[in-house]
Amino acid sequence: MSESNEVRPEVVEAIVGVLKGGDPAELPSGATAAEKAAAKDRYLSEFLAERGKRDRQSQAWELLLTRSYDEPPTWRQIFDDLSPEVHTQLGDLYDALPAGAQEEYARRFGVPSAV
Repeated sequence: MSESNEVRPEVVEAIVGVLKGGDPAELPSGATAAEKAAAKDRYLSEFLAERGKRDRQSQAWELLLTRSYDEPPTWRQIFDDLSPEVHTQLGDLYDALPAGAQEEYARRFGVPSAV
């Protein structure tokens, strides 16, 4: 492999840091096209993964909050108000549930095997 085709992880990491809003002065000199492409791919993959996680979290909250409450509800109360179909959907979204909802789900149904 020629010197210009090698991808240095520290250079990729520095470029990703700048793409995420870091100081451009942190960019190493002499980054290759392969390193820039690898950084771009990594940045976009992380961005899409984070967006997908946010979408799953939004979907979980929509399922959990099916009605309004006069007082802040407990997770037990929220789960008591859910239909059985929603329980199945929440199992598919288990990793995106807030910690308290995960605990209540696990207490009632166990941790889903896909997790």
